[in-house]
Amino acid sequence: MNDDARDPTVIGGDSGKAVSPDKQTAAPWRQDQAYHCLAEHLRGFKRIAIAASGGTDSSLLAAVAAEVLGRDNVLLVTAIGEIFGRRDQADATELAERLDLRRIVLTPQLLDQPAFRDNPPDRCYHCKKLIFSALVAEVASQGDYTVCDGGNIDDMGDYRPGHRALRELGIRSPLMECGLGKEQIRRLSRLMGLPTADKPAYACLASRIPYGMAVTSEALRQVAEGEELLHEAGYHQSRLRHHGEIARLEVSPDDIERVAKLEVRSPLVAALKRIGYRYVTLDLEGYRTGSLNEGLDILKPS
Repeated sequence: MNDDARDPTVIGGDSGKAVSPDKQTAAPWRQDQAYHCLAEHLRGFKRIAIAASGGTDSSLLAAVAAEVLGRDNVLLVTAIGEIFGRRDQADATELAERLDLRRIVLTPQLLDQPAFRDNPPDRCYHCKKLIFSALVAEVASQGDYTVCDGGNIDDMGDYRPGHRALRELGIRSPLMECGLGKEQIRRLSRLMGLPTADKPAYACLASRIPYGMAVTSEALRQVAEGEELLHEAGYHQSRLRHHGEIARLEVSPDDIERVAKLEVRSPLVAALKRIGYRYVTLDLEGYRTGSLNEGLDILKPS
């Protein structure tokens, strides 16, 4: 172990034990109100198992929990598979190594489940129920842990049927329970030096496929490869919405003019056609979360 790993002022540093009160003024993040609120809340947990996706929210939760409860009392659980982006999976692995936390990896076979594969409007409910049921069962075999996710209060602003599954299974959301939103989470992550502080939000790849269109391995492959092309081209805030043989691209409104230029769009279109798309379109509204929810009757005023 290097010198930084032994330094309790460095994230992941304190030999597996909680940071003692006399050392809690040694680092700037411990003076942050969001940290104070979350740390006090987590002290009410004995041991915690975190659904670690590799995203900003669960990474912060893991870092603070490791510091407050001690590494020996924090367990990370990551689900991997076709619906999860490769970057998220890599970031989840890096997080466990960075914080020196024990991690369990699950491989749920979601495409074997018709309730998920048929892609109904409540697909997210079935997805969360399947994954977290397996997660809860696995964690129970490891000891007495409170199972938590990285949900925050900003997650309440969109159609998210998966929240119902989490409530049914008794999953806790400490960030949400503390009233923390994305801006506070990113600020605290920067103070703690977490590499995920400014990572764009990244929902599962099935969310790129319109409801009613089957989720298949081929569709997920096309989405994953297409979004990797967008990322490599510098469009980090982007989505590829899969409409069969049509790829609908959403990029940040500031990037629309750039991607529409002939010298930029021509090689991108050619690359997407090689992936398997016949047509490539650019959404003039630009990137927005949950754009495939816009047509749902459930969201329309009664």
